[in-house]
Amino acid sequence: MRPRTLALFDHLDLLEWQFCQRITRLSLYRPWRLTLQAASRLGDWPVWVLLTLAQPWLQTDGSWRLAQYAITALVATALYRLIKTRLCRERPFITYCGGIQCSEPARDRYSFPSGHTMHAVMFSVLVAAHTPWLLPVVIPLALLIAFSRVGLGLHYVSDVVAGASIGCGFAILSLFVAG
Repeated sequence: MRPRTLALFDHLDLLEWQFCQRITRLSLYRPWRLTLQAASRLGDWPVWVLLTLAQPWLQTDGSWRLAQYAITALVATALYRLIKTRLCRERPFITYCGGIQCSEPARDRYSFPSGHTMHAVMFSVLVAAHTPWLLPVVIPLALLIAFSRVGLGLHYVSDVVAGASIGCGFAILSLFVAG
């Protein structure tokens, strides 16, 4: 008999898997799948690099912000890589073969945490602090990127929540340190 704590985690894993399976079924609809794939690709790097490089034109202290955004992203990525290679949580489409369809090629085998979501939330918080007039574009994009990771079968919801938490934490730390 398994200890109660492990049985509880098994039950939570099953519930999360079932939820992920329902969300990935939405990818069967081609327009929605293409939207999620486009959001996921934008979240790879282009949107955040462009946002970082645009800082000198978006605000008066933009050169300093460019450095702040770049350093924050590099430090966050280093920690993200460390966590991802140590915890080694298999992606949903790997763990439950056939139960979850993967609609986008995965960069690696592991799922936890979601780097796409980490960057989306991190840059959203930084934008909120420095160029809030961009939020009507950045917030929906960040939400779509986060949703796309589950919808394409690449991450569990808890991976996305962890990535969002890490991204938010690094952005707040960056704002605190940089002033």
